Amino acid sequence: MTYDKTANPSAASVSVSALPLSPGAWELDPLHSAVHFTIRHLGIAKVRGRFLDFEAGLSVGETLDEVRASAEIALASIDTGNPDRDVHTRSADLLDVEKRPTMTFRSTSVSGADEEWSLQGELTIGEVTRPVTLAVEFGGAVEFAGDGRKHAGFEATGEIRRSDFGLDFGTGFLSDVVKVHLDMQFVAPQDQSN
Repeated sequence: MTYDKTANPSAASVSVSALPLSPGAWELDPLHSAVHFTIRHLGIAKVRGRFLDFEAGLSVGETLDEVRASAEIALASIDTGNPDRDVHTRSADLLDVEKRPTMTFRSTSVSGADEEWSLQGELTIGEVTRPVTLAVEFGGAVEFAGDGRKHAGFEATGEIRRSDFGLDFGTGFLSDVVKVHLDMQFVAPQDQSN
């Protein structure tokens, strides 16, 4: 997507028609999407994990101001490759999934061009909501022979601070910063050919 930033700097006025994304609600392809994270342990090594149960949506309008992205992640679906650690992480010591079953994201604005984008939004964990910005790389859009529909790929990265959401257990051996990495593939609306 290209546009003249000097001619009209308002993101709301930028058309998304140059992107190969049809207006409408794009649905998540869960088989080709993933939600990963990393957190440092003792400041010297990274613990990597993922969430297995999540949903996401992408609504494309005629302008960037009409583009909306959302996601909901079931916190109990955490998988760090160590069952004992996962049980402890789900407990009241840390995530407390009984009290905080989901983590949700709702976009508030989009900006950028070509393959590089910035997605601003609000992340909610439990009863706490904080602003979050994700750097998004648009991987392109192609028709998939398997279903005859266009698929679009995105990679989003960002950081959140556990303390912002009252998740400060383990201070001293777990870092406050959690890095998130999302690979998302969306499928064009059924009634759209491009």
